[in-house]
Amino acid sequence: VVAPKVTDDTGLAASSVTTDGKHVYAIFGNGDIICFDFKGTRIWAKNIGVPNNHYGHSSSLILYSQRLIVQYDHNKARNIIGLDTKDGEIRWNTTRPGKISWSSPSLIKAGNSYQIIVNNEPFVAAYNPENGKELWKIECLSGEIGPSPAFANGIVFAVNEYAKLAAIKPGNPPKILWENNDFLSEVASPVAMGDYLIVPTSSGEVACYNTKDGSIFWQHEFDIGFYSSPIIADGKIYLINRDGVMHIMKLDKTFSLISEPQLGEKTDCTPAFAKGRIYRSEE
Repeated sequence: VVAPKVTDDTGLAASSVTTDGKHVYAIFGNGDIICFDFKGTRIWAKNIGVPNNHYGHSSSLILYSQRLIVQYDHNKARNIIGLDTKDGEIRWNTTRPGKISWSSPSLIKAGNSYQIIVNNEPFVAAYNPENGKELWKIECLSGEIGPSPAFANGIVFAVNEYAKLAAIKPGNPPKILWENNDFLSEVASPVAMGDYLIVPTSSGEVACYNTKDGSIFWQHEFDIGFYSSPIIADGKIYLINRDGVMHIMKLDKTFSLISEPQLGEKTDCTPAFAKGRIYRSEE
């Protein structure tokens, strides 16, 4: 497979890997998907087609049951694909309307069932992870979509720079509960828990919104912007800026900075949290 041209800040391995605890799954910018066991033995590999993407593919994989979910939005086609985790075979492939995106899918539980939520221009849409069937969609985004959806309090949150932040009640039809355009993400995805929605910007601002009505609890401006997405853990917000400084803030209705450890390297990656440790990549 011929490697496509990509920009330097995307490269050919921008997407995060995922694991089911037995295997590790990765996707690359040329359309290769590979599965390894924990000893590094290749279980299967396949190519789903070289994407026509002027920046390069960056959407990350997620897992649902025995399905590996791929959001594959590029200039020539927009697809949600469900691969069998055992052998990589395509079990369903849903073609979608809209334009290219760099967002990753999110898995939510709405009522008694799970939904895959995806962003692209102009839609936020939901799909059944069992068969890829569209459940609902709504027009509310514009531009080149990078941030992934967030979910809390039964509400889906979608945001993009030069567009807006929209709070959506899932359903058929879905309903926009509120909108705001004060602070908007370009690359970093928002994160939500309970009453709190955290939105970082590439210019260094961080806003904490009330998930219920879109009012702003607090906002703070840092010196360096964010490509890494925030993580909520242990009642705290963890957010790394592009220079590798980890801002640790209290998850509260007022801004409270706890610590700012220096990693010593530049990074645009979102850290992973597991068993009391933080794992991150750096330049």
